[in-house]
Amino acid sequence: MSESPSPGITRSGFVAVLGAPNVGKSTLVNRLVGAKVSIVSPKVQTTRTRITGIAVRGATQIVFVDLPGVFAPRRRLDRAMVDAAWRGAADADVVLLVIDATRGLDDDSERIIAGLVERKLEAVLVINKIDQVKRTALLGLAADLNARATFAATFMISALTGDGTAELMQYLESRMPEGPWLYPEDQLTDLPERLLAAEITREQIFMQLHQELPYSVAVETEKWEDFADGSVRVDQVIYVQREGQRKIVIGEKGSRIKAIGAAARAELARLLGRKVHLFLHVKVAPDWSEKRAFYRDWGLEYDV
Repeated sequence: MSESPSPGITRSGFVAVLGAPNVGKSTLVNRLVGAKVSIVSPKVQTTRTRITGIAVRGATQIVFVDLPGVFAPRRRLDRAMVDAAWRGAADADVVLLVIDATRGLDDDSERIIAGLVERKLEAVLVINKIDQVKRTALLGLAADLNARATFAATFMISALTGDGTAELMQYLESRMPEGPWLYPEDQLTDLPERLLAAEITREQIFMQLHQELPYSVAVETEKWEDFADGSVRVDQVIYVQREGQRKIVIGEKGSRIKAIGAAARAELARLLGRKVHLFLHVKVAPDWSEKRAFYRDWGLEYDV
């Protein structure tokens, strides 16, 4: 543990960000941390592991945990992600339930609220994307949600524009318990660099191929080599489940894999503050989602 160098009383705690897939949890965490720590994609279920983002406000350190989306699981990976979300919520000092105002109270949100009630977890209600919905509809949605569960507070925000997020942050500061800081002052995430690099590449795959490629893709950082000049070589394998998917990722004459690599390399270099030599390889592995090693790397439970 690393205590803040600031004199006087310090505070620190964990804030779990819970919600259905694609409600804006990752965008919110990036907004509150003030830096990109979690991948953002128009595809749902893109957050697979519990990603931590760390924010400092005065003498208070707030550790945000961007949890996988909660939905009706159909396969082993789905079950592991949902299990990770609920475990992360149970361990937190404050739980944020993020609801997409444009979707309202859908089946996934109903399932999460029922899960909160069943587990006796108090949450803070955060209604996101308010810039896309009329105020009267927002007030009705807030009333409906508060009638179904007891929330510690309700906030209406836009994670994309930042509307309402300052008030939410101020509230979270007040909820953090007294204690030493949990991470060094300048640390933004506890995600290992190898996993961060894999997440960045996976984000670019989703961004560039979200209409063509299903969720059956994984990225593994196989090799990480630091050089004396400060640069780094990163070798990654992109796993797909079928040969047709491999061809999609590679593209005509390698055009798509080059574009993915260039964008991921630039983003990773920006995040790491150093030159990155990124090499991507695509392999067909029909059963990659059944391999224990992937779950171990992501911090997920295999047998759930």
